[in-house]
Amino acid sequence: MAMSGGKDDGSPMMEMNTTPLIDVMLVLLIMFIITIPVATHSVDIDLPPATPPDTPPPINPVKNKVTITPQGQVMWNGTVVSGGELRSLLAETLKMQPEPELQYQPEAEASYDLSAKVLDIIKVSKVTKFGFVGNELYSEFGKAGAK
Repeated sequence: MAMSGGKDDGSPMMEMNTTPLIDVMLVLLIMFIITIPVATHSVDIDLPPATPPDTPPPINPVKNKVTITPQGQVMWNGTVVSGGELRSLLAETLKMQPEPELQYQPEAEASYDLSAKVLDIIKVSKVTKFGFVGNELYSEFGKAGAK
């Protein structure tokens, strides 16, 4: 590092020497770090016991039914499943030879938004054997035939 002791003509140096200020600041910083108490405080948390993951609902090798309830539940052969579980179940059915038929039956009071989301999951999964069932329950002919 180059240091200057003034100009060559012998005039005094007009700049302030900041080296002692930096040294004092470093000493104060080190003292501050040393005096900070070590974080030894711990918080005990009672965690729930680990439970094994639920076994997925069985896949029927012939046909499977996806139902949507008015309460907003997606059901696979009568078992409530989430969107991720539905994706994995559909992926497993695609691996089966021959591919099982997938029947889709939303109930009359089921959420249209949820029905559209489930249909999108089915579409993305590329299921080839797919059909709507139970539509006759909601037609005028089905209502008249039920009387």
